[in-house]
Amino acid sequence: MRDTKESRLLLALLVAVAFALITVDIRGGEESPVDGARRAAATVFGPVENAVATAVDPIGNAIGAVRDSGERHSRIAQLERENAELKAKLGSDDRNRNRARSLDKLLKTAGAGQYGIKAAEVIAIGSAQGFSWTVTIDAGSEDGIERDMTVLNGDGLVGRVTTVGPSTSTVLLANDPDFTVGTRIERTDELGFATGQGDRPLSVQLLNGKAKVKAGDRLVTFGSQADKPFVPGVPVGEVMRVDPSGGDLTRRLFVRPYAAFSRLDIVGVVVQAPRTDPRDMVLPPKPKPAPTVTVTVTPTPTDGATPDGQQEGLAGDAEPETNARTDEQDQE
Repeated sequence: MRDTKESRLLLALLVAVAFALITVDIRGGEESPVDGARRAAATVFGPVENAVATAVDPIGNAIGAVRDSGERHSRIAQLERENAELKAKLGSDDRNRNRARSLDKLLKTAGAGQYGIKAAEVIAIGSAQGFSWTVTIDAGSEDGIERDMTVLNGDGLVGRVTTVGPSTSTVLLANDPDFTVGTRIERTDELGFATGQGDRPLSVQLLNGKAKVKAGDRLVTFGSQADKPFVPGVPVGEVMRVDPSGGDLTRRLFVRPYAAFSRLDIVGVVVQAPRTDPRDMVLPPKPKPAPTVTVTVTPTPTDGATPDGQQEGLAGDAEPETNARTDEQDQE
C-alpha cells in the first residue's frame, strides 16, 4: 500500500474506531455490545492458538530445563557433598569405635600385668628412618618416655623405645632383625631368645637343646635387669613349628607373634614396671576344649535271628532241660 494522503486518513480513522470500541467495551462490562464478536473470534481462532501453543510448549520446556539445569546441578553437587560428609562421619565413627576397643584391650592387659603405662598413638612408620621395622609415636620426654622402655598393646609385645624427642619417640618393633628379647615358655619355663625376621615368624633359640616343646606353647618376656629394656610377663607369641635339635646344644622354634605389626594404632609405653613378675597372668585364657561326643551303636539282628523277647524265652526253656539231665546223672 502506497503512502498517500488517503491511506493516512484511513489509518487515523481505523485507530479512532478502535479506541471507540475499546471505550464502549470497557463501559459496557459484561453487557458489552462487542462481547458476541469476541466469543465468535475465540471460536474461530481458539483452535489455531492451541495448535501453536502445542508446537511451542516443548521448546518452552526445553528453554526452562536449560534455565533450571544450573540449579539442579548445584543441588546434585550439594547432595554429593552431604553424602561424602556422611560417609566420612560413619567411617570416622567406625574408626573411633575400633580405637576405643583397642584402648580398652590395652588397659586390661596393663591391668593384668600391673604395668604403669603411657598410652600413645602410632603416627608414622619407619620408612623415613631407614630399612628398620620402626614406628613413631606421639609421646616423648615431655610425657615421661625414656629410651629402652617396653612398648606393648592389647595383644602383646610391640617393641622397645630407641629414640626419644620432646613430643615423639621411635619404637623398634619386635619383628626387626636387630631386635632380641629373652623369653620363657609358659608350660615348661624353658628360656630362650626371640629374634625378629621381618614379615616372617619370630625365631626363638632355646637354651636347652633337649627341651620338650610342641606347637601351641605360649611365650612371654623373661624380663631384663632393672626392667629395661623389657619388663617380665608380656605375651610374645605362640609356637608354630619346632625344629629338631639334632644333638645341638640349643633348639630353634618359630613363633607367631601376638601383635600385628602392620596394623598398629594405639600402644602403651611401660613407664612403671610391676612390683612382682606377673608370670603368665597376662596371657589370655586358653580356649576350652570341644566337648567329646559319645556315640552309642546298637547292632541290628542278622538274618534268622529272633527278637530279644523270643531269645529270652528260649533261654528260659533251655534251663529245665539242663537241670533234668543233671538230675538223671545224679541218680545214675
